[in-house]
Amino acid sequence: MKVTVIGTGYVGLVSGACLADVGNDVLCLDVDPAKIRILASGGIPIHEPGLPEIVRRNVEAGRLAFTTDIERAVRHGAVQFIAVGTPPDEDGSADLQYVLTAARNIGRHMDGYRVVVDKSTVPVGTGDKVRAAIGEELAARGAEIDYSVVSNPEFLKEGAAVEDFMRPDRIVVGAEDARAIASMHELYAPFQRNREKLLVMDIKSAELTKYAANAMLATRISFMNELANLAETLGADIEQVRQGMGSDPRIGWHFLYAGCGYGGSCFPKDVKALVRTGSEAEHDLRVLRAVEAANEMQKQRLVDKIVARFGEKLDGLRFALWGLAFKPGTDDMREAPSRIIVDALHRRGASITAYDPVAMTEARRIFADRYAGLSYATRPMDAVLGADALIIVTEWKEFRSPDFDFIGTALKHPVIFDGRNMYDPAAMQRHGIEYHGMGRRLGAPALPRQA
Repeated sequence: MKVTVIGTGYVGLVSGACLADVGNDVLCLDVDPAKIRILASGGIPIHEPGLPEIVRRNVEAGRLAFTTDIERAVRHGAVQFIAVGTPPDEDGSADLQYVLTAARNIGRHMDGYRVVVDKSTVPVGTGDKVRAAIGEELAARGAEIDYSVVSNPEFLKEGAAVEDFMRPDRIVVGAEDARAIASMHELYAPFQRNREKLLVMDIKSAELTKYAANAMLATRISFMNELANLAETLGADIEQVRQGMGSDPRIGWHFLYAGCGYGGSCFPKDVKALVRTGSEAEHDLRVLRAVEAANEMQKQRLVDKIVARFGEKLDGLRFALWGLAFKPGTDDMREAPSRIIVDALHRRGASITAYDPVAMTEARRIFADRYAGLSYATRPMDAVLGADALIIVTEWKEFRSPDFDFIGTALKHPVIFDGRNMYDPAAMQRHGIEYHGMGRRLGAPALPRQA
């Protein structure tokens, strides 16, 4: 099939590359010439495991191309994916200007039937707005051309997006005419050979499904963080509580880890947008407002622990910080807890030496010259050497089994503030390290960590 993907950000690039990898003829459009030059030359502007190889393979095979030519892109694909950004407005609602601009461009240049697919995460009712925008452009041209609008939200995890697209657990399609549904079945047939994964529903239900899924996952995270804080106060251990909860098949193991808060491009934005959608419909989503508030408080939790240990004024102290990305497997620092922690420590006079396997280039771009006391280490142990304490913010695999004896002697004070509960408190005690986890009890027995 001939497919056009509008937008070469995270969702658009992964979708376009994976669709090309199963034989489709894919043209990706972006209005940023610099980004298109990078992609055309074989570069990848985002960090996503496995993506560079897929892009390179399909560009060389002639199945994947990139352009800034809007008319060429609209005329290329019978299926037009809109995968542009929907950044939050000041009131928390999703900004649809890029989505609607893409829709108008399709209406302005289409020369035959098109299936227009909303791949961006958009509020309920966006499908109607996209349909109206295309119709207005066609009317202005005096053209009568059939088209269908489909909602096909993405469920890609950063760090595992290629795997998620190639082996999806479900493919949600919001469509209301047989021709569009048939096109989506044909397009996604290579990704569901072992069983039917296409869930066809009305457009508004598909739009709400995406927000509902992310809001549920964010709710589990904030709930566990609240429990961890309570466990700490009561003298319980959240890891033992997690084992007891996760063993219940009605609850399961996923997203039950306490930590220093969620971040990234999806959960914070989508929770805000869903709360705003509820407000516009005069429906107060009280649970989600609490989820959001709890998460903002949790991002300060590590700072509170550091201040409780070293005092409010941190002048002259240097902290090693492991992890800048909001989660492992990505260089994405949007809404990352590390940003809150770096800022809070800087305001109290501390200096920071940070290390992250992939996000330091992004950190340099974000922080620029804002923090004079912020430096970067090329290796994790280089950050630790001579620091007053170690702070862990992102649970990268290479942090799982470090040389604790070296850490204990390299730090001026053998203290670890673990924002992801990577280590066993009893083991830290044996290594002579003062350990501050999230809801952990000193001396609690070690428990296996679920993958």
